[in-house]
Amino acid sequence: MVKALVSGCLLAVVLQASAIAGDVAAPATAPEPGRLISADVISTLRAILKDEVIQISVKAQNKRLAGIDQARIDELDTTWRAQTKSDGKQPMIARVMSNPTSSQLLRIQAASLGLYSEIFVVDSYGLNVGQSSITSDYWQGDEAKFQKTFPMGGDAVFIDEAEWNEATKTWRAQVNMTIADVDTGTPIGAATIEINLTELQRRLGV
Repeated sequence: MVKALVSGCLLAVVLQASAIAGDVAAPATAPEPGRLISADVISTLRAILKDEVIQISVKAQNKRLAGIDQARIDELDTTWRAQTKSDGKQPMIARVMSNPTSSQLLRIQAASLGLYSEIFVVDSYGLNVGQSSITSDYWQGDEAKFQKTFPMGGDAVFIDEAEWNEATKTWRAQVNMTIADVDTGTPIGAATIEINLTELQRRLGV
């Protein structure tokens, strides 16, 4: 049910991306994310992460999970992974996908009109706080998207390599950033925003 709800909300965005891309094969050379994703793009993403809902939710989860150990983190991640493969009830996923942060991220993604293909934010442990679509795992703390951002300070940015999405015929790249407290600049979490590079190229006219 959760998967169907999210898919329905994003249908317009997916259809637009597909229409733009058309039925084309992957170009021989991938676009360079570091060239397309300019300082202005990063600045826009930083502004998104200052959103009050995101800030409050990440801080609240940090407080609620303070002192959590690795065994419990692994348990939560295992439960999430199992539910992503289940056709039955998905209580853990449903709770996250229906929370205010996920709703806000879904609105931000939809408002981008195809530029953002996925957004999710995590707490100081790398555990999901909210997301615009269901991620394959719940814990991101063992991945570069977290390890190259949150521990590196409030201004850290890690742009991953471009990947071809066969379903939409578009190039995509993940921009990973530390979420900093708006008042102190202290790292409180991290975010991943997947950019539709094909759409970004179209907008830039390159």
